[in-house]
Amino acid sequence: MPATTIYHNPRCSKSRQTLAILQDNGVEPEVVLYLEQPPSESELTTIIRQLGITPRQLLRKGEEAFKENNLKDDSLTDQQLIAAMVQFPKLIERPIVIVGEQAVLGRPPENVLTLIG
Repeated sequence: MPATTIYHNPRCSKSRQTLAILQDNGVEPEVVLYLEQPPSESELTTIIRQLGITPRQLLRKGEEAFKENNLKDDSLTDQQLIAAMVQFPKLIERPIVIVGEQAVLGRPPENVLTLIG
């Protein structure tokens, strides 16, 4: 099986559940505490491509940084949204699991089974 990485927030129940599903299936992923080690713009761009979504779809819209930076503004470019997520990693939806060149959001946590099962 290719290397597995989880962008994890231990305070998030969905993130903890997703990590548990991986471990229960014999997968010991590299755990990236993305709030402490945010991805670079290049890494986040790659992750978004692997997820097959837009940067806007990866944004956590309930976060203060979303409101404070007026990120609901539809005129913002993908690059501007990615830069905001790098600057304020709490804006990144979690957890993200990457296996090889494929990625899924662990919402719901069972989504990870599509990568490992």
